[in-house]
Amino acid sequence: MAEEKAEFLKGTLDMLILKIVALGPIHGYAIAQRIQQISREFFQLQQGSLYPALHRLEDRGWLQAEWKATDTGRDAKFYSLTRGGRRQLEAEVVNWERLTEAVALILRTAE
Repeated sequence: MAEEKAEFLKGTLDMLILKIVALGPIHGYAIAQRIQQISREFFQLQQGSLYPALHRLEDRGWLQAEWKATDTGRDAKFYSLTRGGRRQLEAEVVNWERLTEAVALILRTAE
């Protein structure tokens, strides 16, 4: 099951990160925690998946980052969504809704 979740996550990770960051500036560790909490522990992001994705999204201009102190006083990179990131999130949500509707239509087909 863990392998299936990892494969599923690969295809949706960018969209999930963009959605969490759209809620307000947040650092990487908190992004992973929020995704885990909201998904009721279904998704558990490893650093080896999260940080390369954050760098990729930043390189694409969808996220911007700024170093700030966390609640614990440590410095961390806080990510926020750019205009392009907001547009990308909207496009990915539309595509996701179309995909899930198409899958649902197939699953509702009588045998």
